[in-house]
Amino acid sequence: MPTISTNDLKNGTVLDLDGQLWQVIWFQHHKPGKGNTVVRSKLKHVLSGKVVDKTFNSDVKVESAHVDRREMQYLYKDGDAFVFMDTTSYEQVNIPAETVGDAADYMLENQNAMVALHDDNPLYIELPASVELEITYTEPGLQGDRSSAGTKPATLETGKQIQVPLFIEAGTKVKVDTRDGSYLGRING
Repeated sequence: MPTISTNDLKNGTVLDLDGQLWQVIWFQHHKPGKGNTVVRSKLKHVLSGKVVDKTFNSDVKVESAHVDRREMQYLYKDGDAFVFMDTTSYEQVNIPAETVGDAADYMLENQNAMVALHDDNPLYIELPASVELEITYTEPGLQGDRSSAGTKPATLETGKQIQVPLFIEAGTKVKVDTRDGSYLGRING
């Protein structure tokens, strides 16, 4: 395994710590009043999603895991697996639902996504920060109804339910944040 210095950590770097894969989601170099500089970090366990705080001494060598990120096209769902196709080799890969996780709430068939692989094992799916999806069902908004802070539940074409403003109707295309499911705006056209 290649090693890198803790001084060279970057967001998105995947580390192999005691045989477990951890992705750096935040880091900061910190120089206390006395003593050596340390690197504080937040690490996300690649498989479980668990986030932990970890502090490294400055300039310590850590093992980095080689993660191959490939653009793949989501084809269809097959039982408990999602079938993706590598857009360069046209090879099809079955990815378990646990690995796809919440990304399934924002994926449509034939949509491209980044698939992170380690030793040809899929680790996680990376979607764009936002996607455009159609609202398939929502109650009609009542003019002047402000009891729910101006939002109402709406169902996306993927089946995911989000909160949208009262004026949004079924059939409207909206932009949705894939990180937290929040409504970002209406798509005109």
